[in-house]
Amino acid sequence: MEYKDLEVWMEARKLTKLVYDTTKNYPKEEIFGLTNQIRRCAVSVPSNIAEGCGRNTSKDTIHFLFIARGSLYELESQIYLSSDLEFINDEKLATILNHIILCKKLLNGFINYYRKKIK
Repeated sequence: MEYKDLEVWMEARKLTKLVYDTTKNYPKEEIFGLTNQIRRCAVSVPSNIAEGCGRNTSKDTIHFLFIARGSLYELESQIYLSSDLEFINDEKLATILNHIILCKKLLNGFINYYRKKIK
């Protein structure tokens, strides 16, 4: 199965689009600050899933899946900061956080799948 067929990768792409659409409305002075950082985190998730799938060993794959998971946690923190700074409302906060939770669950399942292949 190719990475493009994986639900976790598809959902990570949806999350990235959601983040880009949301950050379009951030203050212009944040373009090189929080906006850029949030977008880079979001892009990192599907990118590292794809890179991990391109590796030769399960151990290498897991390494990149952990990087993707770390980016999800970083993104989550930045979304909370966006709410604290009133760049997003409570509804948008909940929408993005729910999608992050979905991606975490899918990614953890994928990591567990590869862990079993190592044993």
